[in-house]
Amino acid sequence: MPSTARSTPRPASVSSFLNKVPTITATFWLIKILSTTIGETFADYLSVQVGLGPAVTDGVMMSILAVTLVAQLRTRRFVPWLYWLTVVLVSIVGTQITDFFTDVLGVPLVASTGVFAVALAVVFTVWWRQERTLAITAIDSPARERFYWGAILTTFALGTAGGDFATEALSLGFRTGVLIFGGLILAVWAARRFGVLASVPAFWIAYVLTRPLGASLGDLLTQDHAYGGVGLGASVTSLLFLAVIVALVAREQVNVSRHGVLTKAEVSAVSPRHDYAWAAAGAAVLVSAATVLAPSMATSAPSSSSRSTGSATAPAIETDATSPLGDVRPLAVIVDDVATRVKKGDLSGGTARVKDLEVAWDSSEAAMKPASPSDWHTLDSAIDDVLTSLRATPPSTPTCTAALVAMQSTIASIEQRS
Repeated sequence: MPSTARSTPRPASVSSFLNKVPTITATFWLIKILSTTIGETFADYLSVQVGLGPAVTDGVMMSILAVTLVAQLRTRRFVPWLYWLTVVLVSIVGTQITDFFTDVLGVPLVASTGVFAVALAVVFTVWWRQERTLAITAIDSPARERFYWGAILTTFALGTAGGDFATEALSLGFRTGVLIFGGLILAVWAARRFGVLASVPAFWIAYVLTRPLGASLGDLLTQDHAYGGVGLGASVTSLLFLAVIVALVAREQVNVSRHGVLTKAEVSAVSPRHDYAWAAAGAAVLVSAATVLAPSMATSAPSSSSRSTGSATAPAIETDATSPLGDVRPLAVIVDDVATRVKKGDLSGGTARVKDLEVAWDSSEAAMKPASPSDWHTLDSAIDDVLTSLRATPPSTPTCTAALVAMQSTIASIEQRS
């Protein structure tokens, strides 16, 4: 005779509910990695392509996160779409916090990594002293959930700072980053599997590592073939990742709506085979789509030797394609075109064209920065001066010219050391 234990709704106050976080499964980790990339690329899209700038983007994302997090904390049970939306937003804001420390305050990555590591240790210490557990399977009270989201935000900031520090200090490319961070997660899994590492520290270590893994994976797919990437671009990659996330979260939402929220005992009895199948299917979709789309994206990509200038095509200039940063010729072509427009007094045209410089520079960061961090920061500062001068209210021809000349000199000095 079939059981009727689930026929009557259980009150939301039952403490045995695992009611505010998902079960830790293969699809959990896949969604977590994909949401990391979505969070980073979406923030860059708003800041650069849409043109909101870092300050406005930070304010908008933090405001949306505050509203969403309040909704997440107020809900009485696990709501998959709300939970994962909060994770994506925390991913964005965690990255923005690290970028603020590095780009605005000028804090070295080794220092910010240490600061966030200490902050996470403090969160865990206070959490443990008050609740006597750090287990994700015990997020069943308002206090524990607040500690949980505080830890999640800090892990994203730490993962960003630590990943960027490793990338710069060790000059890791995104291909190497995928292998290293993926390998570290597998090592954590093996340590947990063979009883070397307990489940709680294993979870949190892996959670931190998924941030740089997701960033490296996203860079591998978005970067141009010239930089060693697959060449899908940020928009296509984001849409692919978003489609898989929506499909997996929708499945989870349907399961929760149909069967309710499982107790801890019920969760432990669920077979993981169906979950592995869904996770494998999601990964297969991504690989298949990347395999199909990559050749067409490469065919339609503009040549690095020329760039559209609106009414004509700028010729390639004589620069070295093997500078410490790699091929900077596309950037140099845009800078020369902007300088030509400014020299003719067309400041509005120069301001419009410099957007291409900002987009190109942002798109090449993942490949160029690890190659020579010091040169990257030098050129990044020069580009910031150009953007600031052209976007002043109103822009000044002498100031814009000086910034452009300085950037051309910076490019030339980097080329001379190739």
